[in-house]
Amino acid sequence: MTNSDSNKPDSPSLEQWGSFANTTSIEAGSQLAERLLSAEHQGADALESKYPTLRPSGFNEYIGQERVKENLQIACSAAKRRAQPMDHVLLHGPPGLGKTSLAKIIAKELGVGLRTTSGPVIEKPGDLAAILTALEPFECLFIDEIHRLPRIVEEVLYPAMEDFSIDILIGQGPSARSVTIELKPFTLVGATTRSGLLTSPLRDRFGIVERLEYYSHQELEIIITRSAKIMNIHLLDGAAKELSQRSRGTPRIANRLLKRVRDYAEERADGILTPEVIHNALSLLAIDTRGLDTMDRMILTAIVEKFHGGPVGVDTIAAALGEDRGTLEEVYEPFLVQQGFLARTKRGREITELGLLHLGLSGIVSKQQKLFEK
Repeated sequence: MTNSDSNKPDSPSLEQWGSFANTTSIEAGSQLAERLLSAEHQGADALESKYPTLRPSGFNEYIGQERVKENLQIACSAAKRRAQPMDHVLLHGPPGLGKTSLAKIIAKELGVGLRTTSGPVIEKPGDLAAILTALEPFECLFIDEIHRLPRIVEEVLYPAMEDFSIDILIGQGPSARSVTIELKPFTLVGATTRSGLLTSPLRDRFGIVERLEYYSHQELEIIITRSAKIMNIHLLDGAAKELSQRSRGTPRIANRLLKRVRDYAEERADGILTPEVIHNALSLLAIDTRGLDTMDRMILTAIVEKFHGGPVGVDTIAAALGEDRGTLEEVYEPFLVQQGFLARTKRGREITELGLLHLGLSGIVSKQQKLFEK
């Protein structure tokens, strides 16, 4: 890796970065950026030939999120025309909707490199300093789960995003001195599944903020058909529609289920995916016609049978099911709420009439509802 500050006499050396990051050797300091960053071009060609990726390579291949896609296309084209770095981008929304894919497409559209890392990996300000000074001009830096950046690291990121410079403290005690490092212009692309955990100062420094929404069944059909062609899977009419209805509005889940039904078809059928084969395969995986899995149904059933339909607190549900509260809130609840099976109220979670109907329990009325009716 080329040292991006080799021509700057006032820039601290790699040994000083190591001192600032509390590392214990020159080797640790010099290899810090290599350890924290993942260059997209390293080994990509060899892997692509052996394991073709299902990720879209450009905006023209990216299905869905039309408004987000159009806004990003305009921003990329304008930045290229002005020969300036694109505004920093924050992508947020449920997992599996294509935030990482969009980051890669942005870098490709701009014609620059993409370096990837994640919030939990960057533990100290020195880690961030090593990453930022290693970037080439106009390069994109993608930080996944950016809401998990430590607060002390986040403070260093503010001037980097605004002024393309960072201030770090070299040394300790009376001999310590502050050094400003000028950075090359770059574009930060942040992705998060929990935008509410981002601090206001960090969120306000992103010029482009876009939320990704769940996909429609029609969009998922197109994605499944495209993925099937890449993986050489033979889909009959109606197969993609059957699979899209059970994919929870998420391309990642659609591709995962496509691989599972492919395995089932190769072992239990003739290798051709028909609606009947998909139905049988997903029934074996305990995924119903609306995409609910075993845990989804356990959540709804527990609210009905143990808590009379609610309202009940999420901590109580988690304790009843032996599941982590964060997992319930981040993985299961968003889809149940989005589908109208579960309602979040000030008093707690309640199952809806639609949820009761899906479970075949539409005749049940909670004790609390009876009390209110009186």
